[in-house]
Amino acid sequence: MSADNNQPSGGPLAGYKVIELAGLGPAPLAGMILADLGAEVVVVERKASKQALPECSLRGKRSIVLNLKDPADTERLLMLIERADVLIEGFRPGVAERLGFGPDQALKRNPKLVFGRMTGWGQSGPLAQSAGHDINYIALTGALHAIGHAGERPTPPLNLVGDYGGGTMFLVTGVLAALLEAQRSGQGQVVDAAMTDGSAVLMAMFHSMHAMGHWQPERGANLLDSGAPFYDSYETSDGQYMSVGPLEPQFFGEFIQKLGLDAGYAAKQYTPDVWPQLKQDIGDAFRTKTRDEWRVIFEGADACVAPVLNFLEAPEHPHNVARKTYIEIDGMTQPAPAPRFSRTPSEVRFGARPAGSDTAAVLQDWGIES
Repeated sequence: MSADNNQPSGGPLAGYKVIELAGLGPAPLAGMILADLGAEVVVVERKASKQALPECSLRGKRSIVLNLKDPADTERLLMLIERADVLIEGFRPGVAERLGFGPDQALKRNPKLVFGRMTGWGQSGPLAQSAGHDINYIALTGALHAIGHAGERPTPPLNLVGDYGGGTMFLVTGVLAALLEAQRSGQGQVVDAAMTDGSAVLMAMFHSMHAMGHWQPERGANLLDSGAPFYDSYETSDGQYMSVGPLEPQFFGEFIQKLGLDAGYAAKQYTPDVWPQLKQDIGDAFRTKTRDEWRVIFEGADACVAPVLNFLEAPEHPHNVARKTYIEIDGMTQPAPAPRFSRTPSEVRFGARPAGSDTAAVLQDWGIES
């Protein structure tokens, strides 16, 4: 999937201009999502390169190089800001201000600008200036503590919960909400997206369940954290795994029947005293066949069972193939844009560009002298 990088996208954000200051993790993924949705995204890099990295988050973006410690290049950035709808940055609090393009400077030049700021701890608070990573941010919100089996240490959920769930997704949500509000008010604003804040919001359901007496702080003791035998993964005879999640009685009954277990279990699904033996019996049953054999048995049924695929296997699953969930760009398999739109479909217009390869073209297109 590629196209002329000067052609506008037909996505729902076509016509919007986004400046992304190059960084790591959640901010670049946010820029990728906005580009997939049709926005013109320009990444400001610190130094040029002759080769594009095989990096999904760079797709659909043009790349320029500016020396943000050079007043002349800072002025060029401010001129770009005058013409932009959104700016995204992931510096520590205060860095953009010191370099001369913080919110006060930027909004003075463009009062309608949405200034998206992505950090781990947020723009304020006693930890705001401290270093950290995803695992640290989700540790402070209870998310890390909740993930893992009973009697074992917490399991890092990759960097999906802090960086991307609590970071990227809330930055994108905030930017889109601020863009909508700016259409009414004619005024921009700062979006302070912190991974601690976002991952705390992701834990909302568990606060509710605890208040209702249905969730305990201990790992592996609850419905969705492997405490229940019908919400876990089980090893198969070939050392692979199947995911199991038939929470509703009708789905659990079908699961028991297809697994070949005693039908009497169906009436005891939510009897905790039965869970240790049920978990043992489920595990013993799954170890009698391979993952692919179980896949054939359960696929298409209402038993809420699916094979656990690794990220290289996932693009080959028939459902993902039918949905075109994965695409290939510049020889690299990667996730397709999401979500889907009926009238203004998202697209990936082109793959990653070498850093700085579009400097002259972008400045010319945006009406700025190089």
